[in-house]
This record gives sequence, structure tokens and C-alpha cells, in this order.
Amino acid sequence: MFASLPLAALGDLPPVTTEMAVVFVLVAITLVLFVTEALPLDVTAILVMVTLMVLQDWTNISVTEGLSGFSNPATITVLAMLILSNGISRSGVVQIIGRYMSAFAGTNKHRQLASTILATGPASGFINNTPVVAILVPVISDLAHKGGTSPSKLLMPLSFASMLGGMLTLIGTSTNILASQTAERIGTERGVEALHAFSMFEFTHLGAIVLVVGAAYLMTIGYWLLPERVPPEEDYLAEYDMQDYLSEVVVQASSPLVGKTVSEAIDEQRFDADVLQLVRGGERFIEPIGQKVIKPGDVLTIRTDRETLGAIANVDDLALTGAPETDPELEPSTEEAEQTLVELVIQSGSSLVGETLQSSSFRGRYDANVLAYRSRGETVRQRMDELKLRVGDTLLIQAPEDSIDRLSQSPDFILAHEPDEPDYRTEKIPYAVATIVGVIGAATLLPINIVVSALAGVVAMVATGVLRPGEIYESVDWNVIFLLAGVIPLGIALEQTGGAELLGALVASTGQFLPAIGVLWVFYMATSLITGVISNNASVVLMIPVAVEASLEVGANPFAFVLAVTFAASTAFMTPVGYQTNLFVYGPGGYKFSDYVRVGMPLQLLLSFVTVAGIAFFWTL
Repeated sequence: MFASLPLAALGDLPPVTTEMAVVFVLVAITLVLFVTEALPLDVTAILVMVTLMVLQDWTNISVTEGLSGFSNPATITVLAMLILSNGISRSGVVQIIGRYMSAFAGTNKHRQLASTILATGPASGFINNTPVVAILVPVISDLAHKGGTSPSKLLMPLSFASMLGGMLTLIGTSTNILASQTAERIGTERGVEALHAFSMFEFTHLGAIVLVVGAAYLMTIGYWLLPERVPPEEDYLAEYDMQDYLSEVVVQASSPLVGKTVSEAIDEQRFDADVLQLVRGGERFIEPIGQKVIKPGDVLTIRTDRETLGAIANVDDLALTGAPETDPELEPSTEEAEQTLVELVIQSGSSLVGETLQSSSFRGRYDANVLAYRSRGETVRQRMDELKLRVGDTLLIQAPEDSIDRLSQSPDFILAHEPDEPDYRTEKIPYAVATIVGVIGAATLLPINIVVSALAGVVAMVATGVLRPGEIYESVDWNVIFLLAGVIPLGIALEQTGGAELLGALVASTGQFLPAIGVLWVFYMATSLITGVISNNASVVLMIPVAVEASLEVGANPFAFVLAVTFAASTAFMTPVGYQTNLFVYGPGGYKFSDYVRVGMPLQLLLSFVTVAGIAFFWTL
């Protein structure tokens, strides 16, 4: 299997037809839209689906085929698994495991890292890995702060460990489920016996090796490469460099603001500033204070830069008193504090994605002020109202305790810290765990398809009270569902027009100077690079048909090539945008784009050799 491939196996390249050209153009446009995020990913996917059907004469995609993504078993299975994962989350079982691991770790930095990996990796094999990270971000952040460790040292390993653990089973990640269905469909349509749907533990042995190797890297080289972007001390004002953006002013008796409400106080068309709190006679007033009437002597805390503050003070006759950075009321919460500073991460599927702080009426909706936020590694402190929010953006907010409690229950956010009194349904843990075990057992031991057992599990969770009926719809990340439904027809079009065959033949031409295992490695790396800039699910849909065609061209095992693409797409370490879990830790970890390259690239390269060698050994080429 390590011998060079005969040139005769390559054959002649098929000619480029009009149909192929149309589909290639659509693929190129899709990639550009995914990379630039000019439209939300799910909207792009639906646009592609509609275009494929409109151009049916060239794409060979009928209306039935165009809509097939919605009824695809992979889409329904992912939907069901998201609901099951939410049931596990609401029971609190993963959080409780995380707390036990935190107690074990204490202040020992190596134990903290080991606990993060041990709590995340195995759990991600049996619960969709994206919700696992969303569940554990606050647990691990608290572990870091309490243990005197920079959260930057633990949060990226949290994301990476979830991806590694997701390769333990079929249900660990939506990518595995989609790859399984795609392989089965192509095998049936092309009559390729080697291609079949993955069983529950089809690649667990290789996944375990990948997890161990990845964990060893994260514990040694990776830990050394990780920066300490966020200080161990829990001081958000210093972390976000807010000292020059928070100031106190005293309202003079001659000020034109006297008699106006707080919401009328500042001309937002002219000045980029917010009034965060009002102090009168030693009493503090915080959100909601919009309708509070300003009186002489009131002390206002204003969020703005120094230059704008000077202009406001001059126009409105305000006396400057200085920055309130030492004010305990603006520090993270204590038992006596009336308000709290906390970080919120925008969840995938959040209703705020694509909105601005202004269009979403954030302040009135959540009784909270946004002091700053991080987006794709950039900290924004000015002109925030008009910037569109994206998945992974991290907001630094100031809000009363009761507002924080409400925010912790919202599916729109991941709180970077656990609430003091989390509302878990611990009495439902036995039912939640039994349901997951039942789903896995039925799909493994009985002749029941995973989609059937997963849907049965959803019914069981509702029947046992783990989930309430209305929470089923809140559990689903509809962005992922529409993304799957939209890109699946694109993969079908690539096959039916012969585009996959052409691309496969081109890649197979590397067999002239590479052994079969070398061609397999080329596919692994190509998929890794593509996944780094677009959705992992989209890369699987596009790459598996090409990989199958290339394997058939060179006379290799197509199933081995499918596995290489699957592993590569499910372990995207090199960029923060290649996988949702990387986005979830981007802001709370204070990372820069280059941090993912520095830590993730060596790991990606290491695992490329480990994975490809493992596939060649276990499945042969």
C-alpha cells in the first residue's frame, strides 16, 4: 500500500462541460461568501440551494433534490442530537463533572489543564461537542480565575479537546453524522461496496489515539506556546483597557441637562457615549435609568473616550471628577455589589446575530449596558451601536444581579462565569443519562438507524421531564440545520455534473510521484485548510465526493479517503472561524488570530501524520 501508483491508473481527465463550469462558479461564490461572511452562513447556504434549483438545466438539481437537505437523515439526526445535548445541559451533569474536576485541580496549573481535557474529551464523544464547550466555558473560566491561572491557558485547550473527543463516536460531532450519510449515499448511487454508513464506534480506536496524542501535545508543547492574553486576576476594566473610557461628571445647576431624563441627556447622533449610572445623595441608580430625571448635583458615570467627554462637558456644563476605575461598584460582583461586570459570548443561533446593539434594543431588552466587546480578536470600545454582532463576539456588560440571572437563562448567550445559583434539574440526571445510553445502545446493538433512536430519545426526554415541550425548539441551532440543508444539494450537484470526478482526477494525478498514502495525506491537509476558512460541514460535503473519485482513480480504498476527510474537517485547529467551539473561546480567552495559527498549526500537522498512518494501518489502502 506504500508503493507508488501506476500512471495507467490515472486515466485521461474528463473534459470541462458547461454544467461543471456553472457548479464550479457556484462553489467559488459560496466559498467567498463563507470566508467574507458577507451574509450569515445559513443564509448563504439557502441562497446556494435556491440558485441550484433555478439553474436546474445546468446544475442537474431538481426541486426535490434541492430540498432534499431538509429531509436528509443527517440533518434530522443532528437536530435530534442538539435537543438531546440540551437535555443533558439542563440536567447539570456535565457542569457537575466539571466542578469535580476543578476541585481536583485546585491551583496546580498542570492539573487544571489535565482536568479541562479529561472533562471535555470523553464527554464530547457522547454529547455533541459544540454544546459541551458552551456548557464548560464558564466552568473552566472560573477554574482559571480561582486557581490564579490565565483563562487563555485553558480555554483554547477546552475547544481543541472537544474536537478531539468528538472523533470518538459517530455522534460526537455533526460533521461525523453528515460524512456518514454522504458516504452511504455515494456508495449506494455508485455501487461502491466499500462505502457505507459509519457505525457508532466505527473509528473509536483511531479517535482514541488521536485524543491521546492531541492531549499530550496540549499538555506540553501546546501549553508552552499558549499566551497569557487575559490576566489571572478578574479585573475586567484593566483587561479591556477601560480606564480611559469610563468617567464621572457632576451636573452643574446651570447645566441644560437639568430636568431632562437620562435617555435624553446625550445627543447620540452627535456623541458616542452612554450614561451607565446615576448617583444622587449617596444612592446609586443603574439600569433601567432611562426615564430618571436629572437634577443638579447628580453624578453621572459616562462611557466614552476622553476627547468626547470634554466636548460633552463643555456643551452641557458638566464638572469632571475623574475615572471611577477604583469604584467597587464597577468591579466584578461581590456580595454587597449592586451591579456586576460580566462577559457574554454570542451563541450560535442567537437572535442577536446579524443585529446591532441599537437595532436589538440591547439596553432596554436586557437592562444592561455594553461597555466594550471583542470581535474576531479586536476590542471595540467606541461606535459600538452600529456594528453587527457575530457568533463568538464577547460583550463586556454592566448589569444588576437580577438581569445577570435572566441572561444566564437566555439561549442567546454563554456566560463566561457560572451564576451563583445555577438552575439545573439535577433530579433528572438519571433520566438524561439513561436516555443517552439508550440512544447509543439502540443504534449500536439493534438494527435501528441512529436517526430513529435519536428521535426516540427526544421523546423520552420530554416524557421524563428532562426537557419541557417548548424547550425542544430552543434547543436547536437552526443556523446549523439550514446550513446543512443548503450545502447538501451543492455536493450532489458537484457529483451529478461530473465536477467531483474532474477534481478527483486532478488530485489523483499526484499519484504520479506520491504513494497512495501520500495522496491520502494530501486530502487530509487540503480538507484542513478549507475547513479553516469555511464551515466544517460545508467542507465535508464538498470534499468527500472529490475524495471518493480520487480514490477510485488511483485504485485505493474509498472508505479510507472518506475517513481522512472526516477527521480533517472535524479537527480544525488553525483558525478561530473553522469550528464554532473556537469562536466560543475566542473572546473569553482574549486570543488573537495568530494564536490559533501558532498553537493549532503544529497540532494539525502532527495529527495529519498520526491520522493518515492510523487509517492506513486499520483500514488499509
